[in-house]
Amino acid sequence: MNGTFDQPEVTARRTFLKRTGLGSIALASLLNRQQLILADEAHESASSGTLIPAHFPARIKRVIHLCMAGGPSHLETFDYKPELAKQDGEEMPSLLTEGQPIAQLQGKQLKVLGPQHPFRRCGDSGLEISSVFPHLGECADNICLIKSMYTEQINHDPAHTFFNTGTAISGRPSMGSWVLYGLGAETQDLPGFIVLTSEGGGQSQPISSRQWHSGFLPSRFQGVQMHSSGNPVHYVSNPGGIGREQQAEIVNAINDINGLRNRELADPEITAKIAAYEMAFRMQASVPELTDISNEPRHIIDMYGCTPGDGSFASNCLLARRLAERGVRFIQLYHRGWDHHGGVKSGVATTAKLVDQGTAALLSDLQQRGLLDDTLLVWGGEFGRTPMAQGTGRDHHIKGYSMWMAGGGVRSGISYGATDDFGYNAVENRVHVRDFHATLLHLLGIDADRFSYKFQGLDFRLTGVEEAHVLHDILI
Repeated sequence: MNGTFDQPEVTARRTFLKRTGLGSIALASLLNRQQLILADEAHESASSGTLIPAHFPARIKRVIHLCMAGGPSHLETFDYKPELAKQDGEEMPSLLTEGQPIAQLQGKQLKVLGPQHPFRRCGDSGLEISSVFPHLGECADNICLIKSMYTEQINHDPAHTFFNTGTAISGRPSMGSWVLYGLGAETQDLPGFIVLTSEGGGQSQPISSRQWHSGFLPSRFQGVQMHSSGNPVHYVSNPGGIGREQQAEIVNAINDINGLRNRELADPEITAKIAAYEMAFRMQASVPELTDISNEPRHIIDMYGCTPGDGSFASNCLLARRLAERGVRFIQLYHRGWDHHGGVKSGVATTAKLVDQGTAALLSDLQQRGLLDDTLLVWGGEFGRTPMAQGTGRDHHIKGYSMWMAGGGVRSGISYGATDDFGYNAVENRVHVRDFHATLLHLLGIDADRFSYKFQGLDFRLTGVEEAHVLHDILI
């Protein structure tokens, strides 16, 4: 099975035949195979995937994506440029910038802004990491640092959309939904794709829920946002006077009605509703247990440096580890605070302090529990920042920036790719967002070229129709 699936067209044909009175003949003779598909669809749970087996043995079971929303400056975090420091305040070479896409600096005098924080060589690997990440620097030997990322969208929302879906066109499935569609979940009591958000340290860019939407895939594959503070899921508790047995009766009655309608229409979205009610009922028991950290040792909480449930990024990192333990397939943690058009020196330091300890703790915690071996941990933003000054800050930049990965199947303690002396263009082992997507799917046992979904007569893929390369050089 190559992953191509065309459920909506099958459903439409069956519904047409039933409504025109031809169903008893046509479904028995011509669409027997489609009937079986629809019967399976009506009974499969939200945890079912479509690639069974996967294209080849997987190296990982799950993904944790730490999304640094706003565009972290690679020049103050992971890409030290001595030449940039040397030419601080000088005019930016026009050879680099002429005719290039520049966001808010278009038509303005462009001056070089040197690195605002010192870098140091960390670990046995000697990776150069900014001093704003003292805790992460201690994990240098466990990460694969990619310095040659580039993307196509220069504004925040379309850039997030591009990184999450492989296109700037709204309405396409997110990468988490693609993964869940292909492989399903490993838990029956929690959604297979969960999103958490936090903010602080800079402009808090809005994050639209379409960043974790399923697009044209069945809606049971979309991400579920959990709240970082307070009640993690709205209405997860029963109203006063309603016990679990009464709630079960309500859910069963609603699903019986939906089931009657589904037998008439064979609509996959009704199937999704039935599964959603069942999942919501199970979450009334699983979510309180998930967020109850009373069994977490004090030294673990201190390692993350958080007050669990306080809405911080560090608290979300601890929750991410608990989600991973419970079989959640795809976990995204957004921290909205990396947009530093002004005051980049203090802004990066402030935001980094909010994410540094939690990130390092999550990496170490996963490793200590043996979870890092089958988890891919990803850290990065939607783009980088310009080598040119925007007052005391930096503008959006798409031609070269940094991110890192750690975990199963990925080489550790290495730096891959490079930008030029100014940190402007990715020039060595350039990595497009589509290459990242192809590599992520590869680690999960999925061939990006063979993994598609037919919609409106076209075979859609996460990596699109353009060429995408698996980064074999960074894989074990």
